Amino acid sequence: MAGQWVEIEFDCLPLRSVTRLDVPVDASPVYEQFVLRVKEAMAQHGSHNTYYLHRGRCTYHLTNDPGCGRVSFEFEGTVMTGENDQQTKAVDVSVKLDDETCGWLNAPVVGFLSESVQHAVLVEFDRYIAAGDLAQTEARIKAIQAQSDSADGFVGMYL
Repeated sequence: MAGQWVEIEFDCLPLRSVTRLDVPVDASPVYEQFVLRVKEAMAQHGSHNTYYLHRGRCTYHLTNDPGCGRVSFEFEGTVMTGENDQQTKAVDVSVKLDDETCGWLNAPVVGFLSESVQHAVLVEFDRYIAAGDLAQTEARIKAIQAQSDSADGFVGMYL
């Protein structure tokens, strides 16, 4: 882990790929809330050049010992890119302290690091774009949509 001061991980949902916003009647309460948050993000930011990040985690390492000085946050929300999806323009994510091994942590530091998550996500999403993960995700979604269209909307359970 040498040289890795900030770890960021997330799942990415391109909002242009969302074709339905209704919640299945048998959906779990957790899934229902997720769908409602995605719907709210689309209403606020649109679906063009916007991506919904979920199951996000940002971990800061303040020392070289993970048992001392690690501060982790959960985040979820929307990232907006430029016209050609080549650069992140804005980030609108909610951030929540999740875990810490930092005995000297206080409220102002938590506030500073929470705000820093937004900046870290902006930088990391540019790296995500550069790595080609976005193009791979969009290709997978197009393939699934084509398969669904050819099967009259049914692809199979648990996909």
